[in-house]
Amino acid sequence: MTVRDKTRETVIRRLTEALRGSDLRIATAESCTGGQLAALFAGDVELGPSLERGFIVYSIDAKCEMLGVERSDAERCEAVNPEVARAMAEGALERSRADVAVSITGFCGPQQEEEEVGLVYVAAATREAIEIEEHHFGDPGRDVVLDAAVGVALAMLADAVTILRRPET
Repeated sequence: MTVRDKTRETVIRRLTEALRGSDLRIATAESCTGGQLAALFAGDVELGPSLERGFIVYSIDAKCEMLGVERSDAERCEAVNPEVARAMAEGALERSRADVAVSITGFCGPQQEEEEVGLVYVAAATREAIEIEEHHFGDPGRDVVLDAAVGVALAMLADAVTILRRPET
């Protein structure tokens, strides 16, 4: 088992624990990862029941039509910017019965034109708040960037679910 695998296993365990005993539901909105995050949920007996739905919005048209992303934002930087990540997460939340939505948009490679391979934005939204992260993973290979993006999304989901589950003080 690699260090990356151990890290992912730890994050999945943390998310599983945060969701255990709750009826919280998750929606995913994935561009560059093409459904890998939703597939991870669907393939896990403990996480699967928490997946409310997943949106795969690889094209600009899909982002705009399915999630309500503003076309001007989507056309800027090939839809890899924080505004698109925000709109994807908020759109997934609005178009589902989920309590938390997470979105992923980025350039995973190979290099095309002026794209920064490894630039990924991940957003996690609840009805009360949204968090957006920008990551520069470099160009270690497409699969590594995809895995890293999914790992960030899992960690952000675990944080969001933990906050939602905290008792009010």
